[in-house]
Amino acid sequence: MSVAWAADVAWAAASPPGGAGGSGAVVTQLLFFAAIFAVFYFLLIRPQQRQKRDRERMLTALKKGDRVVTTGGLHGTVAGLDEHKVVLRVADQVRLEFDRAAIGRVVEAQGEKNA
Repeated sequence: MSVAWAADVAWAAASPPGGAGGSGAVVTQLLFFAAIFAVFYFLLIRPQQRQKRDRERMLTALKKGDRVVTTGGLHGTVAGLDEHKVVLRVADQVRLEFDRAAIGRVVEAQGEKNA
């Protein structure tokens, strides 16, 4: 491979003088990338933001007496709350202290189903 051959190939692959004919491809590429971003936003980013917002709302609405399940699967009743900690009663004389972020979900007591 010679330098002259490489120069000829580079010159042949270059766009035409004045940029004629290349602007349509640029617009097409920009539209393609915008469409890809829109798909990622509506399928990944937006649902994740909504899920995070709902979880934060659930954690701030915790109160004494709520039945919860931790992310580890432990069922208990909220016995005490702090800004960062939650005390769960899991049996009559058993109280466990968890980080507030360890609460996975709030469950309805079996007699409280709203139908």
